[in-house]
Amino acid sequence: MSVALTEAHGAAARGEVPIGAALVKDGTILASAGNRTRELNDPTAHAEIIVIREACQILDNERLTGCDLYVTLEPCTMCAAAISFARIRRLYYGAQDIKGGGVENGARFYAQPTCLHAPEVYSGFKEQEAEVILKEFFRTKRL
Repeated sequence: MSVALTEAHGAAARGEVPIGAALVKDGTILASAGNRTRELNDPTAHAEIIVIREACQILDNERLTGCDLYVTLEPCTMCAAAISFARIRRLYYGAQDIKGGGVENGARFYAQPTCLHAPEVYSGFKEQEAEVILKEFFRTKRL
């Protein structure tokens, strides 16, 4: 989660919403990234999607079986679906996203009968640190 938090700080420095992610297999970080939606002019360039794409290229496989994803904020529904489609084993995230989350809030994607794969989900990892990054970012935007 420390790598994901570092990526979130990097995203904030670029003017992006400060969310970071790291994808791990067998204790090795395959990919890490922060949001890049503004930089790439791509609404799908969330940190989770970027690391999933990179890890799939590295493993030469569309399935990330046995991989674990660490994210600083509860994934949105789009990212929750991508995590499911990639067959990621475990999802660890920091802060909950009451408004835009798709895992334990909002659509609760993994609880839907149409969801074919649900990762093990663990929340609250370095939650306060993740919240501080987000709150500080948006506080400076409101000045």
